[in-house]
Amino acid sequence: MKVLFILTYYRPHVSGLTIYVERLARALAQRGHQVTVLTSQYDRRLAREEVLDGVRVLRVPVAFRFNKGVFMPAFAPLAWREIRAHDVVSIHLPQVEATPATLLTRLAGRKPLLTYHCDLQMPPVWYGRLVDRLTFWDNLLAARLADTIVAYTEDFAQHSPLLSQFCSKLRVILPPVTIPDPTPEGMQDIRARAGLNGRQKVIGFAARFAHEKGADYLINAIPSILSEIPDLRILFAGPYKDVIGETIWYDLQPLIKRYEPYLTFLGSLNPNQMADFFALCDVVTVASINNTESFGLVQVEAFMCGTPVVATDLPGVRQPVTMTGMGEIVPIADAGMLAAGIVKVLKDPDRYVRPRQEILSRFDITRTVDEYEQLFEEKRN
Repeated sequence: MKVLFILTYYRPHVSGLTIYVERLARALAQRGHQVTVLTSQYDRRLAREEVLDGVRVLRVPVAFRFNKGVFMPAFAPLAWREIRAHDVVSIHLPQVEATPATLLTRLAGRKPLLTYHCDLQMPPVWYGRLVDRLTFWDNLLAARLADTIVAYTEDFAQHSPLLSQFCSKLRVILPPVTIPDPTPEGMQDIRARAGLNGRQKVIGFAARFAHEKGADYLINAIPSILSEIPDLRILFAGPYKDVIGETIWYDLQPLIKRYEPYLTFLGSLNPNQMADFFALCDVVTVASINNTESFGLVQVEAFMCGTPVVATDLPGVRQPVTMTGMGEIVPIADAGMLAAGIVKVLKDPDRYVRPRQEILSRFDITRTVDEYEQLFEEKRN
């Protein structure tokens, strides 16, 4: 089967969406399918075409970028060529190319299959609401043209302004989660990089440094945590400077400098290092503040490494903790309650730990790939 994935950003860009598609594309390629990813050449240093882990990656030149969106004049002709050459077209939203991609798929006689990763909510910039609405209407039209729409959870789908309109087209498939076993050597390497002395309680934050991730609420929670846990360190894993479409790293500099002794920024880590990172942490936080977060893959990755999570009470985001009991759910955008949840887990960690095999059986990547493969077989041209 020839499978085409269409999305705005792919590796080396790091986000939950890119990791999701990368895992799925790689797994399908390993099963013998011919897999192509059509994406943007958001950095001119990236190759226009290359093969990564058995997946053909085709990047469309970008004329200019507007915040996180890209303008690609060559997208339509390249997409038309690739759509006609493939049996299945899987389009990943949100993206501004959603309607053109879906319409071209229909015109080529294929059934457009969408995966809806999250609602878009721009950072608080002057043009943010305009971009939000334009993207929403574009994605809404794409959804009307789609044959099937994949969502992570029923919980998120029911609360999403877009997905809730298309229940008849919906198919729920848990996201692909996989992570290697942590190693003592890898954990020690991160411990040394962070300058940990072995006495601190370690709080993990694994995400791009972006407005919707709620890093400012975590940092503002430090005084309340310190009143109960006097020795702590927060480790940030993920890109933090010059994140596409974000200024929050620079906006938060006064806050970061105030609490600098408690903060360590590790930057982007590879998958093996992420396992060591999660295992080193005493608790991981998902402090997201809006529906730009719809699940939080890092929660399940942390569970697989034996680490509990404190997550905000967002649709979809609350599901991993609800499904496993490995953590606490706290109110959205509330530093005090976030601190209380963290302290509660740190004071009684054994209460939240579940056997790794139990987590693996519930979030089995093989099942996710099987369900996508079945969907693709049903809808292939």
